[in-house]
Amino acid sequence: MKQTELTSQHSIARGNTWKWPRSPGTGILLFSGALTLSFLSSLWELISYSANSDLYSYIRLIPFVSAYLIWLKKEKLRGLMDRSPRAALLALMIGAGFLIAYWTLVGQGWQVNRNDKLALLMAAFLSFLLGGGFLFLGAGVMRAIAFPAGILFFMAPLPTFLISWITTFLQHASAEAGYALLSLVGEPILRRGLFFQLSGITIEVAEECSGIHSSLVLFITSLLAGYLFLRTPWKRAVLTLAVIPLAILRNGFRIFTIAMLCVHVDPRMIDSPIHHRGGPIFFMLSLVPFLALLFVLRRSERTRNNPAPVIAGSPGKEPLT
Repeated sequence: MKQTELTSQHSIARGNTWKWPRSPGTGILLFSGALTLSFLSSLWELISYSANSDLYSYIRLIPFVSAYLIWLKKEKLRGLMDRSPRAALLALMIGAGFLIAYWTLVGQGWQVNRNDKLALLMAAFLSFLLGGGFLFLGAGVMRAIAFPAGILFFMAPLPTFLISWITTFLQHASAEAGYALLSLVGEPILRRGLFFQLSGITIEVAEECSGIHSSLVLFITSLLAGYLFLRTPWKRAVLTLAVIPLAILRNGFRIFTIAMLCVHVDPRMIDSPIHHRGGPIFFMLSLVPFLALLFVLRRSERTRNNPAPVIAGSPGKEPLT
């Protein structure tokens, strides 16, 4: 009788104990679901913010791109699943640090704007998500999906100070490129900083001329293209770094085009659709040299990986047997 009671009590105690999910997939899904519910209001605000932002219209696509890249590797991940509690703890601590920083700044009366608020909260959310990945899937899986997981951080808006710095850099560099192109064709021009005095019109290279949105999109595109089509790290880096001069040349060519139209066609071209809504056209033009560079880099890898066959009897080579 006593043995039966002890057994029953043991069964009840064991039944009330939470069990660690045996399936890593189940564990990460439960963790991700709980995390999403915890940040639901911030995620919804991010969707609304990006839907009404010219700069962050790409954010809503990032989770789908990441999920697709992970799906491409699904067969290779099954044998890598494990748990990495130390790496998980580090990522969770970083996420907690972002949250603490946000609430500390708010508590001290920081007038946080919507952009910086979402930047901190999304950084916390994504750090927690990475922590869950290490906890339930392990370092092997996270290493294999490092790029798809890392690209998720483009869901977080850039801090305001970084946006301001990038905008100013592109604005001034684009003005230099536009001035160089106008001088190259011999167009009479008097330049005063960001103001170009041309025949019959004065043009200002404003912040809107920086092309920061299209430059960010091209930057993300270069990362994806390098990941999918190139294998050599330095060639991926070359493709990504090439985005900077391409962005400057694109903006400079846009300034040059609008200036020439204003001088030689009609000064009212400054208010034409090609000025206010011509960004996508010039973005497509910038894809031409970008794709050409990608083609050259990819072809060089194919040539290296498939050397020409050795011909029997050729000088300095052993005959094939």
